[in-house]
Amino acid sequence: MTSAVPLGQAKLRLVAVLSCLVVLLLGMVPAASAHATLIGSDPTEGAVLDVAPERITFTFNESVIGVPSGTTVFDATGAEVASTSTVTGSQLFVDLGEEVGEGTLVVVWRLVSRDGHPIGGSLRFSVGGPSDVVDIPGAAAADVDAQPPVLLTAMRWLGYLGLLVGAGVAAFSVLFLPRERAADAARGRLRRLVRAAVVVAAVGWWAAVPLVAIYQLGVPASALADASTWAALAAWEYAVPSAVVVGLALAAAQVPSAAAPGRRRAALVLAACALALAAPALTGHTRAASPEVLAIGADVLHLVAAAVWLGGLVSIVLVLGDLAARGDSGAVVIARFSAGAAWVLAVLVVVGLLQAWWIAGSVQALMDTSYGTVLLIKVIVALVAVAIGAWNRRVLLPRLRAATQRKDRQASASALVRATAAEAAILVVVLLVTAVLVDRSPQAELTAASEDQSSEVRQSVQLEAIAADIVLAPAAVGPNTLTIEMTDASGAPAEGYETPRLSVSSPAVNLGEVVVRSRAPGVYSGDIVLPTNGEWTVHVSLRTSEFDNPVRTVQITVP
Repeated sequence: MTSAVPLGQAKLRLVAVLSCLVVLLLGMVPAASAHATLIGSDPTEGAVLDVAPERITFTFNESVIGVPSGTTVFDATGAEVASTSTVTGSQLFVDLGEEVGEGTLVVVWRLVSRDGHPIGGSLRFSVGGPSDVVDIPGAAAADVDAQPPVLLTAMRWLGYLGLLVGAGVAAFSVLFLPRERAADAARGRLRRLVRAAVVVAAVGWWAAVPLVAIYQLGVPASALADASTWAALAAWEYAVPSAVVVGLALAAAQVPSAAAPGRRRAALVLAACALALAAPALTGHTRAASPEVLAIGADVLHLVAAAVWLGGLVSIVLVLGDLAARGDSGAVVIARFSAGAAWVLAVLVVVGLLQAWWIAGSVQALMDTSYGTVLLIKVIVALVAVAIGAWNRRVLLPRLRAATQRKDRQASASALVRATAAEAAILVVVLLVTAVLVDRSPQAELTAASEDQSSEVRQSVQLEAIAADIVLAPAAVGPNTLTIEMTDASGAPAEGYETPRLSVSSPAVNLGEVVVRSRAPGVYSGDIVLPTNGEWTVHVSLRTSEFDNPVRTVQITVP
């Protein structure tokens, strides 16, 4: 005959199993791409063409969203060239609408990634030959501000605060409050709070929409009067606020104000809360994660757990004193919620780790970016809340349950309410930190840091009697220049019988041959776009005589 496993040990085993599952998932699930990355263009960067192309094509590693007036073509004098742009899947097409003469053209583009972050860049190529001077207006700069406006962060915080408090309090009222008439006053108090939370959530979520338009599209506030600005936003930018507000409003309408709800009414409340909490997972970082279904599911679990935790704490602060004065109802409610909160914390820990890996993609992204710093602050602040919760459960709750006199119950309840209020306040701070993270991505910072800190990588190779240096600059993800510099035994520039041939590949991607052109005696270079960092192999082939054609390889590490 087997003995039952104590509840505490069962919870510890569950957390251990879930932690092991996270470790396995971290090794199996690819990280989020976060920003779309340009992996190729036609023509290529720096290309010199005999005639102007009718269409210019940009290819990205994931689908992108077009921006009205986001693409502009300039000639070398800075005059704008008539053009139109369209986006299909992961490609941007730019069609020239007029004849262009010889010289350099610059295409400046701006798009939106699947995760809602703006991206931008430029492409320079020439017709007939490059211009001596290229003067592009400063307003046409391709740089995109990766930092969202402070007001958008504030509205994110307000929206999530209303969502989590509203859904959490509504769920608490039907799951944890006793069914006795003594709890009717508490039910009415919670119902009023849920209705107030609906208003807060509606203001936060809908006020964020025009701010998202300004941030994503890079337009001034005056552009909000243009219908094309609103039409350019993705459908989910409207669908998510609608679902959040409708779900919370339905929950508020079904939360009872007096008598305890029946099963059907309680189920309607929980279903409406689930609708509101699931909606935000359909946008943001989870849309760039793979597999998307698993990432969305994890995000929904994270929001549900956060709502149960925060909403439960707020509810306890509001009703515990009243319930404790009427008997042991307060202790019973706290005991119920405390048992559920242990499972909620397990879900938050596991899902939080999984989401951090998905969004960051590497330890470097967590350690070397402001995103990782803010995420670390969030974890530390959340641990403070966990510590207070543990104190409540292990010390203050037993005191409340042991109190037999009304005066003792009220004193114990007051101490517990103060500690719970502190825990809830800390969670509101955690929510504020989360709002800061919503519209940020660590990959954008890593890319910028790589571009700022990177320099050329040089590798030497011997091609019979000719020594060659293979140079990659700036040795970063994105556009690069690959150069071969050849010298003879005396150090003078050397040439082969034919133009050298260079091709680039990695274990996962074969970028093919790089078109190189002569830049100086013994020097040839060409442009290439590297989609990822890591180890890249450069294959070098040079015909050194009528019969000899040595082929060598060099390894280049892109940080």
